[in-house]
Amino acid sequence: MATNSFGARSTLSVEGSSYTIFKLEALEERGFSLARMPYSIKVMLENVLRREDGGIVTTGQIEALAKWNGKGGEREISFMPARVLLQDFTGVPVVADLAAMRDAIKKLGGNPAKISPLQPVDLVIDHSVQVDSFGSADSFAANARLEFERNRERYLFLRWGQGAFDNFRVVPPDTGIVHQVNLEYLAPVVFSSKNGEAYPDTVIGADSHTTMINGLGVVGWGVGGIEAEAAMLGRSVPMLIPEVIGFRLAGSLRPGATATDLVLTVTQMLRKKGVVGKFVEYFGPGLKSLPVADRATLGNMSPEYGATMGFFPVDDQTLTYLRLTGRSDAQVKLIEAYCKAQGLFNSADAAEPKFSDTLELDLDSVAPSMAGPRRPQDRIALTAAKSGFRRELAKEFEQHPSVDRQELAKWVAEGGNGAAAGAEVVVESKLGHIVNKVEVHSDGGRFALTHGSIVIAAITSCTNTSNPSVMLAAGILAQKAVARGLTVKPWVKTSLAPGSKVVTQYLKRAGVTEALNKLRFNLVGYGCTTCIGNSGPIAEAIAGAVKQGNLVACAILSGNRNFEGRINPAVRFNYLASPPLVVAYAIAGTMDIDVERQPLGTGSDGRPVYLRDIWPSQEEVAAAVAGSVNAAMFKSEYGQVFDGDERWKSLAVPEGNLFRWEKDSLYVKAPPFFDGVTAKVGEFSDISGARALAVLGDSVTTDHISPAGSIAADSPAGKYLIAHGVHPRDFNSYGARRGNHEVMMRGTLANIRLKNLMVPGVEGGFTAHLPDGERMTIFEASEHYRKAGTPLIVIAGKEYGTGSSRDWAAKGVQLLGVRAVIAESFERIHRSNLIGMGVLALEFKGGDSREKLGLSGDEVFSITGLKAGIKPRQTLKVRAESGGKTIEFEATLRVDTPEEVEYIRHGGILPFVLRELIQARRPTTREG
Repeated sequence: MATNSFGARSTLSVEGSSYTIFKLEALEERGFSLARMPYSIKVMLENVLRREDGGIVTTGQIEALAKWNGKGGEREISFMPARVLLQDFTGVPVVADLAAMRDAIKKLGGNPAKISPLQPVDLVIDHSVQVDSFGSADSFAANARLEFERNRERYLFLRWGQGAFDNFRVVPPDTGIVHQVNLEYLAPVVFSSKNGEAYPDTVIGADSHTTMINGLGVVGWGVGGIEAEAAMLGRSVPMLIPEVIGFRLAGSLRPGATATDLVLTVTQMLRKKGVVGKFVEYFGPGLKSLPVADRATLGNMSPEYGATMGFFPVDDQTLTYLRLTGRSDAQVKLIEAYCKAQGLFNSADAAEPKFSDTLELDLDSVAPSMAGPRRPQDRIALTAAKSGFRRELAKEFEQHPSVDRQELAKWVAEGGNGAAAGAEVVVESKLGHIVNKVEVHSDGGRFALTHGSIVIAAITSCTNTSNPSVMLAAGILAQKAVARGLTVKPWVKTSLAPGSKVVTQYLKRAGVTEALNKLRFNLVGYGCTTCIGNSGPIAEAIAGAVKQGNLVACAILSGNRNFEGRINPAVRFNYLASPPLVVAYAIAGTMDIDVERQPLGTGSDGRPVYLRDIWPSQEEVAAAVAGSVNAAMFKSEYGQVFDGDERWKSLAVPEGNLFRWEKDSLYVKAPPFFDGVTAKVGEFSDISGARALAVLGDSVTTDHISPAGSIAADSPAGKYLIAHGVHPRDFNSYGARRGNHEVMMRGTLANIRLKNLMVPGVEGGFTAHLPDGERMTIFEASEHYRKAGTPLIVIAGKEYGTGSSRDWAAKGVQLLGVRAVIAESFERIHRSNLIGMGVLALEFKGGDSREKLGLSGDEVFSITGLKAGIKPRQTLKVRAESGGKTIEFEATLRVDTPEEVEYIRHGGILPFVLRELIQARRPTTREG
């Protein structure tokens, strides 16, 4: 029962039903001004108001948030999400940790039944399907069969968890992508609990793109799996009161521009602005013309622009979408009534909120774009795509001995306009390796590959497949291309992987499926596929040619991530683009093309066909959406969302509250994070005699730190699997092996594109072991250090840990023996994950950096100031000694809240929660 100090408990009647609510208006009556408070902060305010208990949530927290003035601040509040969302790559380790926690609490004399979710938890299996088969009518069935064969053991484990834990549902494989299923079905927007309370839907998810649900008016964001576990067990999420950046949208998108172009533009703007750790809230007259599908695309890419979330308040567009996706009339009426009663409904006459700061974009200014070749924020206007590709390619080979640098500069400047008046003629013979070609003889015929050849073109990811406008635009473009006699180039691996089965229904109803199939964009699966690195193997002849010619092969995908080494080992440049552009570039077969001026190909009539000839009009797309998407589709598909196919139904599920770990399992092992944990916490000490395991540059992603894609046979993880009898063809991916810490720790810092500055000129997971300087794998070095009792650190630049909310990027470094990471700045989720695993996150102070201080990585490090007691954001002293030279500097300990101090003291969030439950001090929790 809430303390209700502000007299906020009230009753809301909707269509004959009564609900208990906690009215924000009660705070207005106490003199707090909420009229122009951002909607996202109002939702947070309701969360603490409803949960006031005098302990975890105090009147002081409520008053501090009610006085929000745009500055954020040092004040910590306690946020409890209404539910938790998981996908299988992050979900399997979560369930493994909970199962191991049950074992641990039993050993320490506690009750294993205490380890069970108190909040509703949904896990959607979407990360395991891989594009092995493509371009045929049988591709979906073949990939689904292979997925089940490879992952049967993991799926049995999840089925056990579904039965062993309370409040835990699993959406079976080959159903959809977690965030699209959440958007189209799982999210209630307003909860109505068993005890008759109504309150806003809020969610945290163990996937960074949980923010997609912000487009539906739901507050939520991605966290690491360890934070998700704590929330499942009733721990609130400690956080500082955030700043909110208002993003004003005006006008409407012009013909030819898509939601993909919009989100790439916004991502570039917000990365430049700097919004890490902040909320972004969209407002302004442009919202009227922006449907929820477009809003969800903007919310989805919040991690790419660095924000905690990108929020849209509930309005008439929200209600329209809820009806379209088959939500019940009663639920829609509750949402409307509740939001209006609480001042959470964005109506035409509502006052504009006051924000910490604002940006503005006229939607009419958004131009067709793509992003690449390495980061989502690196937007390129479509008109500059060819010159952008050439500029990046030149950087790769400007030092090549065969390349004349002056001629290279002319080639880059030409950018597809060599025929223009006054342009200098490029002498190709002087370009050397830049114009290298490799002849290929394959099943697809004979052809030549060059730098820029597109070997993967994927319509993938919930970012875009949740949006009927861009999906139908791709289908209409395919129709027009087929009608003109165009085909996809034989070296391009194509795929269509929607985020829900509704997509294939409306594509078929619109009559565009046949054309997509003729261009080999056949259905390959319902899952993340290429966007997360599950692109599957490239044909051996093509991959061999790329390697032989040292070619920069390219991928184009409708995803949200294009980090190097992520999509496929054979691909060096990755570009994000809208689904219709993915189809267009698959036809062209190269990134070295100006699609505005050069033809995509030659039609069956012998005439050139340009992008403008087949690009669908705004009217064509609108008519297709209106005529092919309806509520009945959503109701029929989601009416059986938890059923699964016959393979899923026929699994022989283990029983019992304690999981019976198989000693020889190479997919699911008992994690070691509770080994040696006692009921009492030990003393925390300073760090001395530490060595650097890696010295890294800027924008090191969680993909660099903990890859999700393929496992190389000659890598430490590959050698481990081979030693245990696994053939390389059966390796599966790192993501699928996340239930096995032996594989994951060997895969940590093992990305093929990692650049460890301790071994200059070398790519991959290598380092120099010190003091002897011998080059070896990072895993091998960590083993040597472990045996010698040497603590380890990692040194990095700006934006360390950007990308996916990958808790193994923190778990892995902890298992390698890393005690601290010292960086110029951290991405929000990864910093939190490090703290959650008991690894110190330190930031250089006063503009210092590795370069300014002259750190090389061969020093012996000590970190002092910890033994006396840890405080939020305290200053620590770091000492680096090498060859008689000493460098001393200060660093800020990025432990941001008092609760995070406890996580560090206990050696991580998991031992902290375990000890709390053993001592029977389970925190008081309430629904939502």
